[in-house]
Amino acid sequence: MGKVRWHLMMSLDGFAAGPGHSMDWMSGVRVGPDTHHESIATLGAVLGGRHGYDALAERHPGQASKQPYGGAWSGPVFVLTHHPEDAIPDPGVTFLTCDVAEAVAIGLAAAKGKDLEIHSQDIARQCVERGLIDEFRVHLAPVMLGAGVRLFDCPGIEPVRWARIHDGDPAQAVDLRYRPA
Repeated sequence: MGKVRWHLMMSLDGFAAGPGHSMDWMSGVRVGPDTHHESIATLGAVLGGRHGYDALAERHPGQASKQPYGGAWSGPVFVLTHHPEDAIPDPGVTFLTCDVAEAVAIGLAAAKGKDLEIHSQDIARQCVERGLIDEFRVHLAPVMLGAGVRLFDCPGIEPVRWARIHDGDPAQAVDLRYRPA
């Protein structure tokens, strides 16, 4: 069985998308080629949310399902929404109107033993609250946005602890140093 992974790039000030779910701020930011190859090789399906889908579908009508990993990956794409009837159609997207846990189960089944990747901060938050995330992978981009879609916006909950996946102490903080570019 594949994992449910929350995988994204985040700005230094904690935003996963800019205002209006824009992603243009990622232009010129790179991750190592092995990172993409590993992610693509283990990815079986994507589960996204309606707000992000709408923003992507407006920029790429009928092609939103071909956008994960810059088009280097293809497979089942699901969008969880309360109103599928007014969504911009995309032949590669299946719209779901169920509970988030059921949507995760549907995505995992479609992934056929590979991973289900969450592409929505709201869906990821719901999955974290229900203990459905198996792995969280974040790439920190050297940019501050000042506004947009927060990585994790869930006031009032207890802290969510993560154990770092690497050799050594899993609770060790990551030290980063930057200067203005």
